Amino acid sequence: MNKWILKYLDYLKYSRNYSENTVLGYKHELENFSLYLQEKHLDYKKITKEEIWEYLKYLDSEHLANSSLARHITALRSFYTFLVEEKEIPSNIFKTVHNPKQKRKLPNTLNDEEIRLLLEFKDLKTPRDYEVRLIFELLYATGMRVSELSNIQLKDIDMKEKSIRTLGKGQKERIVFFGEYALSALEDYLKVRPLLMKENTDYLFLNSKGEQLKRASIEQIVDKRVREVCLTHHASPHTLRHTFATHMLENGADIRTVQELLGHEKLSTTQIYTHLSNDYLRQEYLHKMKRK
Repeated sequence: MNKWILKYLDYLKYSRNYSENTVLGYKHELENFSLYLQEKHLDYKKITKEEIWEYLKYLDSEHLANSSLARHITALRSFYTFLVEEKEIPSNIFKTVHNPKQKRKLPNTLNDEEIRLLLEFKDLKTPRDYEVRLIFELLYATGMRVSELSNIQLKDIDMKEKSIRTLGKGQKERIVFFGEYALSALEDYLKVRPLLMKENTDYLFLNSKGEQLKRASIEQIVDKRVREVCLTHHASPHTLRHTFATHMLENGADIRTVQELLGHEKLSTTQIYTHLSNDYLRQEYLHKMKRK
């Protein structure tokens, strides 16, 4: 089975253009399943629905959340579809196995004061300070994923149109936009960016070696800034993406516009933000419609 797992992971990476994180997630879940089959002396080609349920019971005994169980089932269903297409097995038994229902969790967002604290840089001294300020301005102004931010190259930026061309999930290209505050931060950063360079590179954000600033480093930068301004709860780059979407809707943006700006394939993924927006409208209503 392991050789088929490797073939499948290559298929996800090179044919389906899945992100490295997604491929690693599928690898982890498939290797867990493979080890379980070995321990139980089961043949992956002849596994029955009853044996699948025993595996799911085993996962449940490990106290996995419904979301984790769903990821395991999704990975296995997709893998077995691949095996059918490769004529390794005649049919996909996992098509009869449904994902557990899960409560949809509302994303964390920041309020206006918290955003102000994060974006307020009063004492910029080093090129790194200017870089950090731009990271926050672009995360909030564009709603980009942290991986997309890391991959920005100078050629992707249109200063005149205040836009950035980016590749999202599945290598889908889209255009995101930014405003005057981000433009000002970008212009300031580009003046000092050469001081961070060790050799010629087109990546916008650079690490201490003058190379591309990777996702993990951006997450650390955000975490450090959150602690510096003493926010009362955790915030990540994705929190700024959630906040961007929510603020867009609160200010009257059409949900399909927000869907395009976020790069969501399905409208249902974007619709979770309407719950947050509706809560905002309710609070505004209760505040403004007090009886006199």
